[in-house]
Amino acid sequence: MTEISTLLVANRGEIALRIMRTARTLGMQTIAVYSDPDAKAPHVTFADYGVRLGPGPVGESYLLGERIIAAAKAHGAEAIHPGYGLLSENAAFAQAVIDAGLIFVGPSAASIALMGDKAKAKRRMIEAGVPCVPGYEGEAQDEATFAEAAGEIGFPVMVKAAAGGGGRGMRLVSEPQELANALTLARAEAQNAFGSGDLILEKAIVAPRHVEVQVFADSGGNTVYLGERDCSVQRRHQKIIEEAPCPIMTPDLREQMGQAAVEAARAVDYLGAGTVEFLLDQEGSFYFLEMNTRLQVEHPVTELITGLDLVALQLRVAQGEPLGFAQGDVRLDGHAIEVRLYAEDPASDFLPRTGPVLHWSPPEGSGVRVDAGIVSGSEVAPFYDSMVAKIVAHGASRDEARRRLRQALEDTALFGFTTNRDFLIDALNREAFVAGTATTAFIEEVYGEAGYSPGDVAAETLAAAAVIQHRLAQRSATALALDVGVELLDWSSDTKWGSVREYAGEDGTTRVQVQPLGDAAYRVSVEQQSVQVSVSGEHPQQIELKLGDHAVHVHYFAQSRDVLHLSLGERSYVLTDLSAGSAGEDEAAGTGVVRAPMHGLLLSVAVAAGDEVQKGDKLAVLEAMKMQHEILADVSGTVVEIGASANVQIAAEELILRIEPAPG
Repeated sequence: MTEISTLLVANRGEIALRIMRTARTLGMQTIAVYSDPDAKAPHVTFADYGVRLGPGPVGESYLLGERIIAAAKAHGAEAIHPGYGLLSENAAFAQAVIDAGLIFVGPSAASIALMGDKAKAKRRMIEAGVPCVPGYEGEAQDEATFAEAAGEIGFPVMVKAAAGGGGRGMRLVSEPQELANALTLARAEAQNAFGSGDLILEKAIVAPRHVEVQVFADSGGNTVYLGERDCSVQRRHQKIIEEAPCPIMTPDLREQMGQAAVEAARAVDYLGAGTVEFLLDQEGSFYFLEMNTRLQVEHPVTELITGLDLVALQLRVAQGEPLGFAQGDVRLDGHAIEVRLYAEDPASDFLPRTGPVLHWSPPEGSGVRVDAGIVSGSEVAPFYDSMVAKIVAHGASRDEARRRLRQALEDTALFGFTTNRDFLIDALNREAFVAGTATTAFIEEVYGEAGYSPGDVAAETLAAAAVIQHRLAQRSATALALDVGVELLDWSSDTKWGSVREYAGEDGTTRVQVQPLGDAAYRVSVEQQSVQVSVSGEHPQQIELKLGDHAVHVHYFAQSRDVLHLSLGERSYVLTDLSAGSAGEDEAAGTGVVRAPMHGLLLSVAVAAGDEVQKGDKLAVLEAMKMQHEILADVSGTVVEIGASANVQIAAEELILRIEPAPG
């Protein structure tokens, strides 16, 4: 047995911080590695030592295995924990760690390599008797072979990267004519993300549940499963809501899936924490999907219902210790649900967003856990995954956990860029999720082709914003004045006195007038409506209001005199006051001016000056947040200008091209 006294965590963000916290409780010193954008990140400031790896792109920093191993040896670390993502499922890195005389906190390189190749993994699972989805996992990678295989399997089929996971290199193909383009996009994405463009095909199981089983194995041959997680609510094949246990699980089905997962782990001589993922169809049949040879993003829900610290177990097994319990000792208590808080815009097809964290206020309370990798003042860079935090709730029942999580999200404020907070609250309230019947088709079925829309801004919201800005302006003016008594605030000899604001909206501006009534009460006119607002309490960046007879708790952040970020119950807003004439409208919208929706690498431009295009045609492909995004024409017309070249980094809002709209 080798004792770990110093641990290097080869990762970043919330998972690096989460691992370090457990390591510290076990008496270990921790080493953080970081890129230039992460120099002041929470995981770096928490660690005992920090080592710079390089610039922002992962290929120049977090994927530099040799540099990470050198940092571990230079600072006396006995072990390296890879977290998830990045190098966590890189067999060559795992072997290099072992060859350097260090402990790799994870399975063997051989297990990683086998289970990381979906084609080989599937063949091994078939040999082990684990149920598998029909498909093609052969070595031939030409288009004709895939077309023939898809015809034999039957559409719809799923194109998948043979290496890696996380939804990258994955495309659903419904018709034969869609296959060629799907292969091209999936192969390019897979090559960039995993260094391999090899693909496989699988029969697309329509509207299944995505159910995964947590397994753990020690060096003494003890392999157990720790219940299951339902991860069906996904966008772009990436999970956004996870829960444990699965809402429709029965004891018999749990045992069947659990034993299948254990057999899968034993078939590859597995060691440590792993997750065997299955598709569960409407008839109760389940099929092996893949095995993640690492800790999962959603591991907290398993920790909350089992009472086990999975990172502590990983470190114990890595030191050669036994798990200390058998299958019969595993107990599941209550229900836990986790949501992933992303920097993205659900109303714009979940496009990632970047920018500064102007204000971060996580929820608190019994039964709520927050794993975050940000603080106020952080920066969400374009080089990494867009997940910034995980919010988890535990309850005696599923509905208690759901309601507690919904309240926790309403108590969460993250300002600086668009997030999926409001969408998550909306999803938790939807009938299919409340009933526990959500499948992987949940988003498509619930939100349809139109997608998620946050709706209009209510008059009460504008009234709240106007009162907050009125009080902030008053406070600012008072700070510049001498000896102004509190009793004179909001006083005027003209009872009609009040501040006026004009808030920008999609359909023009809305005029809002605030008239003080005394005792922190206001009459607010929103166009033709009148709203009574009173202040019952104030804290930094938070205020308690009564809007009519409705009490609300509001988080806010004044980015400038005119721009106010607001979180009020189920909705978040960014409101711009145009009354000072400091803000304008985006004249480019809908005119054929095509700009980058986010910072990223412009992989290709599919048109040239003079080309005729139709609305919906593919114009370019942008890579950002480790995903490839097709940019489509929003008007029909003629391309008259190309403003950017392929294979260059491009900033958000930078011109890509311009289309002269067709007449009429």
